Amino acid sequence: MTSIEEWISDPSKLLSMVDPGCTIKGNVSINTGERIYHVPGQALYSETVINSHYGERWFCSEAEARAAGWRKARR
Repeated sequence: MTSIEEWISDPSKLLSMVDPGCTIKGNVSINTGERIYHVPGQALYSETVINSHYGERWFCSEAEARAAGWRKARR
């Protein structure tokens, strides 16, 4: 997939390019629907893929993620 195709299929990827400080991944659990955020360095960070179709998104700070109702990943 080319970069343009990736942006079209998942516009949330643009946020991390526009503001490289927005590296926190807000992921919705497939099993529970729970909103969980992952920070760089956590065990599943690199495997976590953000898909805006499921309500997933990027955050610029942990405070922003918590204020939006997301919890930090345990691992």
